[in-house]
Amino acid sequence: MGSYAQEQILPASVAIPVPPSVDHKQAASVMLKGMTAHVLLRRVFKVESGHTILVHAAAGGVGSLLCQWANALGATVIGTVSNEEKAAQASQDGCHHVIIYTKEDVVARVKEITSGKGLNVVYDSVGKDTYKASIECLAPRGFLVSFGQSSGKPDPIPMSDLASKSLFLTRPSLMHYTATRDELLESAGEVFANIANGVLRVRVNHTYLLSEAARAPADLEGRKTSGSIVLIPDTDS
Repeated sequence: MGSYAQEQILPASVAIPVPPSVDHKQAASVMLKGMTAHVLLRRVFKVESGHTILVHAAAGGVGSLLCQWANALGATVIGTVSNEEKAAQASQDGCHHVIIYTKEDVVARVKEITSGKGLNVVYDSVGKDTYKASIECLAPRGFLVSFGQSSGKPDPIPMSDLASKSLFLTRPSLMHYTATRDELLESAGEVFANIANGVLRVRVNHTYLLSEAARAPADLEGRKTSGSIVLIPDTDS
């Protein structure tokens, strides 16, 4: 709320100081996605060296950051994408294995990559279209972290789906993990630190003047964009 405004009044308790090492355009583009990645990787399920993880939509905004960050943590990262161009980006972002789901069977490839052991965690922002594959890819006692539903809400989930391998399922919300001032600053601080040390590369590929804001959703719908989009107040142009 309020992102289509030149100025906004907000409580000091939710304001975050931006360090000099981070450009304001980077900060504008990365806060929500970056803190989401932090919460998913360090709070919801703590990814460690030796883990094998799957990131659906690996070339997307959050997916890209998840892959970069998890790779830096020492995990083996598998990403799913829709085409070769996105596969190249996912590889640049730290995916050790990229699955083009329009051409390959995700479950079969994961079993091949993991020698049948399965995954410690799946990060799924897609929802309805990927739920079944996500469950099948997990190792016993694995975690399915569902944090989006770009393809729609998954169908009702029978408990037997989890019981078959003693699986865990969670549907986290960022606001519940940044509910206190300390949690908010910790999450933002981790994001800023990883931008400063080069772990996270933030792609601000498109900027629009606020007076041209209508072009942004139109270009999104037309698949003319990649990376982050930032709206710039006309007075700053």
